[in-house]
Amino acid sequence: MPESVPLHCPACRREHVYTAPPYPCACGAPSAPRLDTAAGPVVLVHRAWDEDWITVRCTACGRRNQWPHPELGCPCGAVLRIPVAGTRSPGPGHRPPARSAGAASALDAVTSAVLCLRRLGHRDIRRADQRPPSGIGLAAPGLVVRVDPAARPASSRDVECLWLTAMTESADCVYFSVAGYTGAARAQADALAVPLFALDHGGTATPVNGPGRLLAEQGAF
Repeated sequence: MPESVPLHCPACRREHVYTAPPYPCACGAPSAPRLDTAAGPVVLVHRAWDEDWITVRCTACGRRNQWPHPELGCPCGAVLRIPVAGTRSPGPGHRPPARSAGAASALDAVTSAVLCLRRLGHRDIRRADQRPPSGIGLAAPGLVVRVDPAARPASSRDVECLWLTAMTESADCVYFSVAGYTGAARAQADALAVPLFALDHGGTATPVNGPGRLLAEQGAF
């Protein structure tokens, strides 16, 4: 049976019990990674393709398969990478890179966005099932969200991609950006009625266009 381990979120300290998901080997036997119970989870800030996959040996036939690295989405918005025995992972003391003068860390951006969404009345906020082309995707019932911690302003293409995702899922959308938005992005957002919020170093989310201000007023922001 897949093993389960107790763990806590480094961001909010919420307790979880995580079960490693099994995947079917080519021989037909279920294959699951062996978790490292001595190491704690780390908050995933930057994704790298090579780090998203691990090699798991099937205990039935010995075949070595490539499976996704175990992850868990915490209700606080953080994505936790679960350490796997036999792989090199950052230790429990790992922290995101220090803030630059112009941007907050990705973890701070996600936390600020989640707090803003809760003030707007949204509950059951979670990591989005579909990864956005850039930034971090969140979701709530009837809502898709993009959190952009990049040091560059969000572009009109970024806004349009979020809007298209929302249209596909018949949902509303909101964009949060640390570095702000280009003029073209604001114009596109106004045309598509996409609420835009800027995140400052103190974690405050401020609406920066008409749809964003309207959403903030309706949600008693």
